[in-house]
Amino acid sequence: MTRPACAVPPWLAHALRAQRGPVPWSAVVRGALGGGPLLLAAVLGGRPTLGVAAAIGAMFAGINDRPGSRRASVGRIGGPALAGAAGLAAGTYAGDHVPAVLLTVLLTGLGLVAGAVSALGPVGSAVGVQLLVGTAVGAGMPLPEPGWQRALAFLAGAGWLLLLRLALPTPGSLAGARLDFRFDGERHAVAGVYEAIAALLDAAGSQTATARRAALTAALDQAQDALAGPRLRRYASSAAERRLHAQYAAALPLAEAATALAWAEEAVPARAAEGPRRLAAAVRGSAPTGPLPAPSRSVPALRALDDALLHAAEAFDRAEGGDLHSRKRSRTARTRTVLGARGREYGLRVALCFGASAALAQALHHARWYGQHDHWYWLPATAVFLVKPDLGPLASRVLSRAAGTVLGALLFAGFAAVLPRPEGLVALVAVSGALIPVATRHFAAQTAVVTVLVLALVMVGGEPQASVGRIAETLLACAVVLVVGHLPMPGQRGDAIRARLTEAGGAAQAYLDHVLGGSGDRAARWALRREAYRTLAEARTAIALASAELPTLARHADGADELAATLERLVDTSTACAVHLDDTGGLDPRHTARLAELRDELARRRDRVGPRPPDLPVAG
Repeated sequence: MTRPACAVPPWLAHALRAQRGPVPWSAVVRGALGGGPLLLAAVLGGRPTLGVAAAIGAMFAGINDRPGSRRASVGRIGGPALAGAAGLAAGTYAGDHVPAVLLTVLLTGLGLVAGAVSALGPVGSAVGVQLLVGTAVGAGMPLPEPGWQRALAFLAGAGWLLLLRLALPTPGSLAGARLDFRFDGERHAVAGVYEAIAALLDAAGSQTATARRAALTAALDQAQDALAGPRLRRYASSAAERRLHAQYAAALPLAEAATALAWAEEAVPARAAEGPRRLAAAVRGSAPTGPLPAPSRSVPALRALDDALLHAAEAFDRAEGGDLHSRKRSRTARTRTVLGARGREYGLRVALCFGASAALAQALHHARWYGQHDHWYWLPATAVFLVKPDLGPLASRVLSRAAGTVLGALLFAGFAAVLPRPEGLVALVAVSGALIPVATRHFAAQTAVVTVLVLALVMVGGEPQASVGRIAETLLACAVVLVVGHLPMPGQRGDAIRARLTEAGGAAQAYLDHVLGGSGDRAARWALRREAYRTLAEARTAIALASAELPTLARHADGADELAATLERLVDTSTACAVHLDDTGGLDPRHTARLAELRDELARRRDRVGPRPPDLPVAG
């Protein structure tokens, strides 16, 4: 008799899991050319402490230098860099002029604001983190330069890496003898949409269809973000950019038809996926589409797929641009998110963790626990990263941070014993910067690399070797965050999850209302469909992280994943209804019966999780 394998707890499984994929060599090159050369220039110029600030700015920019388009990288790197520079300047002034107790109060209030802003999304989260870390470094890392000079050096470091991101070509972006790399990230993202459509068509009628549909949503989100980043003009200003907009817009009806075919739970001929694959190759090679194989027109969804392929071929030839259906959130909506359940729940937790760790760090500092070390920023800065929820469940983050810091500190202690100074430390900064893009695949690895880099920087700035102290401070920060993370908070646990589900339910209802309302505005329908799937994907991500917490926290997400899955089936059904209505002008009994079934299922789950079920028609 064989014994069943012991199940690994979700929080531990998350800590042991790392992302996979090819090495991002272009990001590795940018990391090597980032903080190291800036620090070397500052050392040669006799201003090593300014080089430290610049290298820290480049380090954070390297952490935010993720795959995607150049346009998207401007906001992803530039916004947090501005926040970090502002925090560095304010923290320097506060650390020099504000007494310890008042400083702790100010840092706690800032943590509340930064935590609430983080609810706006990944960029908002990065803005909040860099604001708090910059403030902690400014207040707790005494340097001879005034705050404004440190802030400018920080911005220079981040701006240098952003300039490298915008100027250097990425592998595969050289077309013949012509340098054509302006839209390589955008082109890759749009091609990924067509490949995801083909994969969904291949999976129709199989058990992997749901996962393929989720992958299509992720590909559409990535392409939408890649194309909708900041630009000098409001509209696409070049033929290449207009062509990419047209190619993205042409993918939306194809995605709709593919989703309807997957909803039918019947396999489709392999020929159906060949057209989207050829379109993906045309996007990647910036080439004509050539002849596209037409699928059978035996059912409404296949007829819609054929029509969408013909429309795509025409759009690729005309290249007149198209609507991106990007998210347009008003200032009122953003304010509502910051002040709502998500902002309050995260803001309170960040404020308590940041404030408590800052108070503890200052108490240890004034008690001379640091000995000859004047820096007390490490403990609150560590707490900021630990309380950041999009890096994984709390217990997983704490375990990874502790392990990464111990490994990084021990590695640095060995390097510091043998490397010449300062040239060896400058080289270590450059190597660490090159490793950051690879290390971001796991929080422990990223922590180890960043620990080596920061310890090298502070030693170049004049501080003695501090590996043992940094390990002790990290363990203290882990204890603070673990305690605060499990404290009862005002309001109900899981309010942030319920808020996301309510938002997703509202988006699903708006999409269904438009489909059943008989409107002929397909552009509006596609925009509502994109918003419904996108909010659901965000909710599923938040639920997955919450479910992987320790049992005392994970139980508050019970039932949320099932409700999200039901809402996704509702949006899938709405898409199938839209395609059928376009073809026949009415719904068949299968569609109305499925809608009624989903209405009843949502009503059963409403009381447990929260959001009002959409108003669905009764099957007739």
